[in-house]
Formats: sequence, C-alpha cells, structure tokens
Amino acid sequence: MDRGDDKIAPLIADLEKPDKPTLPKAVDALIRIAADDAQIATMLGERLQDPGCKNRWSIAYILASLPSPSPSAVQLLIETLDHRDPDIRWAIALTLVRLAKTDRRVLRLLIELGSKGTPNQRRMAIYSLRNVGSNDDEIIKTLLQSLCDPDPTVRVAAVTSLKAHPRLDERGKNELLERFSKDPDLRVRNSAAITLAQLGDPSEEFLNELTKATTSENAQLKKAASAAFNILKNKRSAPSGT
Repeated sequence: MDRGDDKIAPLIADLEKPDKPTLPKAVDALIRIAADDAQIATMLGERLQDPGCKNRWSIAYILASLPSPSPSAVQLLIETLDHRDPDIRWAIALTLVRLAKTDRRVLRLLIELGSKGTPNQRRMAIYSLRNVGSNDDEIIKTLLQSLCDPDPTVRVAAVTSLKAHPRLDERGKNELLERFSKDPDLRVRNSAAITLAQLGDPSEEFLNELTKATTSENAQLKKAASAAFNILKNKRSAPSGT
C-alpha cells in the first residue's frame, strides 16, 4: 500500500508542535492512517522509543487507539497523567479507561498508580477507576485507601468516586463519615456529605453530623449539609423502584 509519505511526514512534524489546534488534528489523522497501514504503526512504535522525540505521549495515544497497544505505549500514557495540561490528562485518562475495561493489566496499572504516583497521577487514576464502571473489589479498596491520601484533591476524587458504588458496605460509609466529620480540608468534608447522602440509607450518626453542620458558621459547610438533606428528602419521596 502507498503510504503517502509526503502526507505523513507533515503530520509527524505536527506532533512536535505545542499548539492545541494543530496537534489534535495530526493525532486524529494518524490514527486513521495507522489503522489501515501496519507499517505506519510500526514506524510510530519505533519513534516512541526515541527519548529525543517531543510530545511522545501523542505517539503513545495514537498507538493506544489501535488494537493491541504495546506495554510501552500504555506505560507512557500512565506517566503522562501528570501532564501540566488538564485537557491532555483527561484525553489520556479516557483512553486508559477504555483499555482498562477489557485489559486487566491496564486496570492493575491504574490501581497501582492510585497509591504510588504524583498527586496529579493519583487523582487521575482515581477518576479513571471510577469511570471504568466496575464494582471490582480492588477498585473499591483503592478508593477507600485514597480517602486518607495526603493530598486533599485526591481525597476529594476518592470521595466523589465512591458515589458510583451504591452497595458500599458500612465500613466504607463509616470511613466517608470520618472524612465528613474530621477531615481538615473543607472540600473533602463537603464532598463526603453529598456522597453519603447520595448513597442513601443514612446512619443516625451521619444525620446528627449533618444537623450540626447546618448550624455551622462556615457558609460552604452549611450549604453542603442542606444540599445533603435535600438529597435524602428526595430519595425518601421518590417512587419505589426508581
């Protein structure tokens, strides 16, 4: 097959450019081309190994969009979850989520990253695990462990991600209650109040803590507590089976 090198070379060059409009267009075009030409995929795989290549993550992203991405491509995406650009982090996270749904090895990398990466990586790993949409015991265990992460943004990610697990056991709910009542970061406390309300079946202790929070001098905490009470009220009044 004619690879059209005169068209491919400019696209490869565009991968080196930092501007957002150019780079995504080149990535999308190369994904389409590489899907039909194994030689292009091989060439990109070789380029991925060049440490002097800029934006290597974009090559890994292209390869991960093809069937059976290499471990090196996946590993580079994992590392790039620490990228300074949040749009790039989220684009990569969505790709990793798609892979993790069918590849246990990718899921394992995300689970490990949830405790071993940088704050950015840990937070993105937690959100990725949430979006995998599985009740896997290891995922839930990772989310619960992350409730004690030293970085408050990671704790917020863990708290909000647990609302995707309505069958969370009492131990898990108690750990969320601990975040609500004692976490030093207000963002974590507010998120925990909402998540516990969304999980439903509130304990007496949670209701007592919510009641105290409604009289707090902190306006944000009062607002979160009121919102949590409204969620519980709507759950009680919702028709059975909804």
